[in-house]
Amino acid sequence: MVGNVQCVVLDCSDAVALARFYQSILGGEVNRPDPRWRVRDTWATLHTASGLVLAFQGVDEYVPPCWPDPARPQHFHLDVDVPDLDQAQRQVLRLGAALLDDGDGTRDWRVFADPAGHPFCLIRN
Repeated sequence: MVGNVQCVVLDCSDAVALARFYQSILGGEVNRPDPRWRVRDTWATLHTASGLVLAFQGVDEYVPPCWPDPARPQHFHLDVDVPDLDQAQRQVLRLGAALLDDGDGTRDWRVFADPAGHPFCLIRN
């Protein structure tokens, strides 16, 4: 083993706004003091309730991924377990997510984009 994953970093145009979006979905604390990094205008962190740390890096002239589009691939996505898929969908849409693919209601997961355009899935657990 070479090392451990410190955090998952998402590029975006507004680091704090995207951290707060994911805080509303995953719980946790935005910009909790952590000796591993320094929070600044273009960087925010979310220590989630599950222990995962997400970081958000503000990028000038940010271009969001496009799903599905091989010319501008998604690069990665987050899967979020939820007990009630319909209720969770209503919540993330109110928070600013966009529905990308609901599978016509025939699957146990749905694909959304966060406000910066990153795809994520809600998966019925």
